[in-house]
Amino acid sequence: MHDFTYKNNQLYCEHVRVSDIVSRVGTPAYIYSRKTFMDHIRKIQKAFRSLNPLICFSMKANSNLAILRTMVREGAGLDIVSGGELYRAKRVQCPPGKIVFAGVGKTENEIRDALRYGILFFNVESIPELELIQKIAGAMRRKARVSLRINPDVDSRTHHYVTTGKKETKFGLDLRTAEEIFSHRDRYPALEFCAIHVHIGSQIVIWDPFVQAFKKVLAFTEDLERMGGKIRFLNLGGGWGAVYHKEKPQTADQLAKKIAPLFKGRRFELVFEPGRFISANGGILVTRTTYVKQTPVRNFAIVDAGMNDLIRPSLYDAYHEICPLVRKSGTSKRIYDVVGPICESGDFLAKGRTLQKIEAGDYLAVMSAGAYGFTMSSNYNSRPRSCEVLVDGRKFKVVRKRETYASLVAGEAF
Repeated sequence: MHDFTYKNNQLYCEHVRVSDIVSRVGTPAYIYSRKTFMDHIRKIQKAFRSLNPLICFSMKANSNLAILRTMVREGAGLDIVSGGELYRAKRVQCPPGKIVFAGVGKTENEIRDALRYGILFFNVESIPELELIQKIAGAMRRKARVSLRINPDVDSRTHHYVTTGKKETKFGLDLRTAEEIFSHRDRYPALEFCAIHVHIGSQIVIWDPFVQAFKKVLAFTEDLERMGGKIRFLNLGGGWGAVYHKEKPQTADQLAKKIAPLFKGRRFELVFEPGRFISANGGILVTRTTYVKQTPVRNFAIVDAGMNDLIRPSLYDAYHEICPLVRKSGTSKRIYDVVGPICESGDFLAKGRTLQKIEAGDYLAVMSAGAYGFTMSSNYNSRPRSCEVLVDGRKFKVVRKRETYASLVAGEAF
């Protein structure tokens, strides 16, 4: 997290002291570094410049409009999984030819809206979905471009909740089914089978599963072309890991050195769908200590952010580093569980962490929270969702206002 650093024992985001931000906006607060997002997408562009891929930022990782606009202005497209994400893509004026639509449960309205906008293609995950797109496109007298999502049955060696490339998951088509679809593509006159897609999981920190999956895709694509198919795009998905703790994921350069030779000299246009790799270390969640509770067996730092703000530790047992906004010299260290106010024993941000002595009123930063943080937040326990702040050099701006009690019940009636 090179753009979140200490200067004179104060945590800064780029050139702004984080304590100055939270004194203005309060807590909990998500704070993002624009520079970090830009740097990471440029690293991908540079590493793969010989292949010139279309990089579609996976907005499920972070869908704030200010972040999306930053990505689009940098030349990226967007990977969407819902009608709401399509709406966001339109709001930031992402060119339709740079949008790919994934997800196993696309509805009629979502498919219809995406066709009207003219997206690049749908990543198709089942025969019923294929038939529905055919029906809608035919009725609209449109030609829908589709990509068959292949499930290569490759173990990505990541958390089982975010493994998507094994045959027992709900994602994609097995190779035999995909080949059967392709051999009977004349049944789908309103569809253009223009791409093959593979995405094997998230937070993958070794490259071997990628190489294994991509080799399978290439072999399968060659089989399809021998059947008379014309595949223009290979969508290689995302899933590249980020550093949260002691992981040593591949860099963009290392990944490029491994997989670029597989595609060198081939005519396919490549698509990538990175999300976490770009955004995880571009954001933090800042929280204020409400109480320090000492028991015979544990020290609890009870803070004002909970599992409703950041569910990853509760859901995945995910690790996020905890850092003080102000480092205190000469203070003792203690072991704490950093927990939230939610009425669940599973409501924690960190367990068993050795930290400087914490007192009520101290601010803590939950690091590497730029991916799957705010996007997975909720109003559980009727708690308003936090604000989001974007830092750009020496300036910062609130890019999402904090929710209010009134906004909690705005759509309700009695």
